Amino acid sequence: MNDTKSINVNPAISVTQAIVKRRSIKAFDPHHRMTEEEIAKLMSLAMLSPTAFNIQNWRFVVVTDPVLRQQIRSVSWNQAQVEEASLLIVLTADLKSWAKQPERYWQNAPKPVQDYLVPAIGAYYKDKEQVQRDEGMRSCGMAAMTIMLAAKEMGYDTCPMDGFDFDAVGKLLNLPADHTPAMFVVVGKALKEASARGGQLTMNEVVIQNKF
Repeated sequence: MNDTKSINVNPAISVTQAIVKRRSIKAFDPHHRMTEEEIAKLMSLAMLSPTAFNIQNWRFVVVTDPVLRQQIRSVSWNQAQVEEASLLIVLTADLKSWAKQPERYWQNAPKPVQDYLVPAIGAYYKDKEQVQRDEGMRSCGMAAMTIMLAAKEMGYDTCPMDGFDFDAVGKLLNLPADHTPAMFVVVGKALKEASARGGQLTMNEVVIQNKF
């Protein structure tokens, strides 16, 4: 896997264009394959997504085995894009990453920063299972958006997904007990453009100034 420091970013489209053009695609070219270099670039960019306390609690399961893809499709409402997209990424959260050698997350920081933040990690998460889960879901959600925008810049289409049996997918992936699936992102070449947007709320409905 490429080191994040070696990423060569030469965007063909701007971030704004990627946001505007990104759509959730359902029909993908089942014959298209992404190169190992493309996959490594995409995942390296995903790894730059923010996490609280820099605990990097996302784990990206890149599913390429065709039999496993078919099995996952069977517990995902038989949605074709699970199997037919070029790439299936199952974003999972390591719920206990905060407790696994947390000094790693700040090893390059000045010692006063390490001395403050490393103990703060344990104080914030210990014995707070709901906080651990919420944090994992937030982290995976932000990473998913990174993947989708990066994929768009690379010329690929995507679809974020949560229509699957979480327990069944966890068993198929042999997830450790302290991990949970959060969502899928499939990546590939669209067979057809997305339909027109179904309906956008107005800014006045969704942007609140100061208080409701």
